[in-house]
Amino acid sequence: MSARQQQPTEVDERIARFLGRHHVLTLATAADGAPYCANAFYAYDKGRNRLVFTSDLSTRHAREMLAERRVAASVVLETRIVGKVQGLQLCGTVARGDEEDKRRYLHRFPYAALAELTLWALVPDYLKFTDNTLGFGKKLIWKA
Repeated sequence: MSARQQQPTEVDERIARFLGRHHVLTLATAADGAPYCANAFYAYDKGRNRLVFTSDLSTRHAREMLAERRVAASVVLETRIVGKVQGLQLCGTVARGDEEDKRRYLHRFPYAALAELTLWALVPDYLKFTDNTLGFGKKLIWKA
């Protein structure tokens, strides 16, 4: 099997644990050279390594995701204590969510069952996790 055909390595458990503990991501999209950020609640699907979130098709970032599926995002722990700083930057591709994504999202956010959901799944191909609890500026990198 060539390097291109090999399955990506499993995401480091520390990264997966961080994603599972948090629930808000900052999504970055762009169109016509103009960047844009939006925040969204997400549910992490460790088994499929994807972040599931909802965004109505009328939003700017959803329109931009339809035109350009490559996005960036971040998840961060807010703290003023330098030794506890943790944050994740990621790049990946978005697609409309499927039924498994819907189950995952509603399990995390049951009240969302009352809303009309337009689900998206962000599948990362690059993760950079900064975790000062492992040492100042310690970074863990994962690539698909």
